[in-house]
Amino acid sequence: MDVFEAIRGRRSIRKFEDRPVKIEVLQRLIETGTWAPSGGNWQTWRFVILTEKSMVRKIKMVSPGLLGDPPALIAICQDTKEAERKGGRLGVESVSQMDTAMAAQNIMLAAYALDLGTCPIASFHKHAVRRLLRLPEEIVPQLLISVGYPKETPAPPKRKTEGICFLERYNE
Repeated sequence: MDVFEAIRGRRSIRKFEDRPVKIEVLQRLIETGTWAPSGGNWQTWRFVILTEKSMVRKIKMVSPGLLGDPPALIAICQDTKEAERKGGRLGVESVSQMDTAMAAQNIMLAAYALDLGTCPIASFHKHAVRRLLRLPEEIVPQLLISVGYPKETPAPPKRKTEGICFLERYNE
């Protein structure tokens, strides 16, 4: 699949078919996440794959942004102790968040290429998710991605194209 096609075709999917995603496929998605750029090549991300229906339901209960019933979730977490050791406050507060976002984009584009739907979720109770996943204190969940076979694909949203790009100087 052409990368431009994947970027334009990917949608946030919130309605999924009731069929599982093979663990090997989910692991392949994680691998694509690890190929994302990482500030200083620190790679402080950690990924947790969730496929048990009971666990997905529990995560959904503490995640107002998680809509639909996805058969799988990927939690992208960061080792904040390692991020701080490698980059100080900037490593924790900025670099690790950018690394999470770039890994998520790779995962979502790869999923689209495999005919899977995804949706990034930032609206969740971090402490509750940490407890449910039994994460150590230094491992912080930053983003959830729902994964499954789309039941429906929404139309593309209108994109703002005017007034967003400037050459050499802003507003000239």
